[in-house]
Amino acid sequence: MEDAVNDFDDKTGSDERQTLTPEQYRVCRQQGTEPAFSGEYWDTKDPGVYRCVCCSEPLFDADAKYDSGSGWPSFWQPVDEAQVGTNQDRSHGMVRTKVHCNRCSAHLGHVFPDGPPPTGLRYCINSASLQLEVREKT
Repeated sequence: MEDAVNDFDDKTGSDERQTLTPEQYRVCRQQGTEPAFSGEYWDTKDPGVYRCVCCSEPLFDADAKYDSGSGWPSFWQPVDEAQVGTNQDRSHGMVRTKVHCNRCSAHLGHVFPDGPPPTGLRYCINSASLQLEVREKT
């Protein structure tokens, strides 16, 4: 994974179009959203770290993942709050809080204040923006 992180600094938009699938590019770079219950990770239970598909930054740990019933991977906290950023989203006639990777600005999804303890947050993330690095079960 280290090579992927180091390669990020030299990538351009056209490079990303070559390395990302059309769906990953649409979600991450064009602020898209995948349909509910359609993404690769919405019901995944494997242990590991979910990384940004664009730059490999570690974003969410599977230990913070839970089934929200929304149809998207949901987490109650990021690996490190400094690695995800937020901004207001007023699209589609709603006011929501958009979540992005702080390293490369990839659109990840949204965060809502209706999650479980201890944070009360629900990071509702598009599978297309993530790459799961599975770790061995202990």
